[in-house]
Amino acid sequence: QVQLVESGGGLVQPGGSLRLSCAASGSILRIDTMAWYRQAPGKQHELVAIITYEGTTHYADSVKGRFTISRDNAKNTVYLQMNSLKPDDTAVYICNADGATVAGLLRKSTYWGQGTQVTVSS
Repeated sequence: QVQLVESGGGLVQPGGSLRLSCAASGSILRIDTMAWYRQAPGKQHELVAIITYEGTTHYADSVKGRFTISRDNAKNTVYLQMNSLKPDDTAVYICNADGATVAGLLRKSTYWGQGTQVTVSS
């Protein structure tokens, strides 16, 4: 059974920083892409950042230059460093693992974390 567990969310003042982590556990051999999405009240589910196994990254325009996604393939963990946070960044941040090769499964699979709350407020 594969699980994604996020950590690092919380309350921060505008202009502050947070670092989110998402660790995938289970018999994972490889994860093609890992990503962070966010869901804010009254807004659409939004892709924040994505990173391939080789380290290629892509960011939403709203976070470019402020957020950095990285991963540790040996630990099946993805990180999101968030700087210069704004109130509009307030959301539940959800980790995604796509194209996961898992021992005992014939097909690659997609997994989601439960989410971690990030609140930016003074």
